[in-house]
Amino acid sequence: MSLGIAFKGPEGIVLAADSRVTLTAQVQAPGQPPMLLSSTYDNATKLLRVNDQEFVGAVTYGIGAIGQSEPRTAHSYIPEFEQQLIAEGVGRLSVQDFAQRLSDFFMAKWQAQGMPTVPNQDMIFLVGGYDEDAPYGRVFEVYVPNRPAPAEQHGGVGHFGLVWGGQREYADRLITGYDGSLPELVQQFLNLDDAARDGLLQHLKDHLQAPVPYAFLPLQDCVDLAIFLIRTTIVMQHWIMGVRGVGGAIDVAVITRTDGFRDIQKKNHCSAGTVSLWPSGVTPSSRCSRARGAGLSDGPFARIPNLGRPAVACGGLQPARR
Repeated sequence: MSLGIAFKGPEGIVLAADSRVTLTAQVQAPGQPPMLLSSTYDNATKLLRVNDQEFVGAVTYGIGAIGQSEPRTAHSYIPEFEQQLIAEGVGRLSVQDFAQRLSDFFMAKWQAQGMPTVPNQDMIFLVGGYDEDAPYGRVFEVYVPNRPAPAEQHGGVGHFGLVWGGQREYADRLITGYDGSLPELVQQFLNLDDAARDGLLQHLKDHLQAPVPYAFLPLQDCVDLAIFLIRTTIVMQHWIMGVRGVGGAIDVAVITRTDGFRDIQKKNHCSAGTVSLWPSGVTPSSRCSRARGAGLSDGPFARIPNLGRPAVACGGLQPARR
């Protein structure tokens, strides 16, 4: 399921995601009913960057792969998307145009692989970046295949805030003050009609929302908050019974009006001799920075270079260099 975050702040866009992808297969032993078995992989890249598009990027969550017999992640298709843009001779794209082209590309892949169209079963993209000469960034949400048209989030000058999705229940409780399933649970228990349920939802938003001053936050604080929400979900899932769909390293990038896309925290690839034998995020290896980015280290948050703060990332990861 993952947890992906796009943060539209006054100083820039923050994109962040974990690295876990889960594949599920149906197996059947002789004389036994079919069983669903899941396997998790903690090195997927869900933070997407496209060559020659320096002022836009995306994170993905939801359905982790396209293809039924030979599934592939969204990141594995990016070279084809880049080649398509080169062939079309496009220059710098607006954020909305980029989101639409990304949506069209993955919709075509979805259909070519014979993937089903099922409600609430989407590969979702949060696309963020800057239009040329625009003072503030923009964020769009795309659902493939059910809602492929890019929908702007926190649109308009002076509107800032977070967008997140995937296994979002703990982020919901921290930011909105309640689990997203609460309004429907109350509706069922009290036999409320839809209008009363919607009124309850608005009442909860008005009174329980964390009072975060999004329009005030410096870019570094936006980075810190995004990492905190993903890290908290990873930690909490170590103890719960259920799908542990968020894990691995936390990848983070910022996009600013002047500097474009910059990786702030990015998992590294370790040689075979340095990979920790401990589960990712539980007891990170002292030698492998990839493990230290998993979210349970006691180090500081990722620091944006050139902001006058130590360039020390989560658990010791050094900010990525282009």
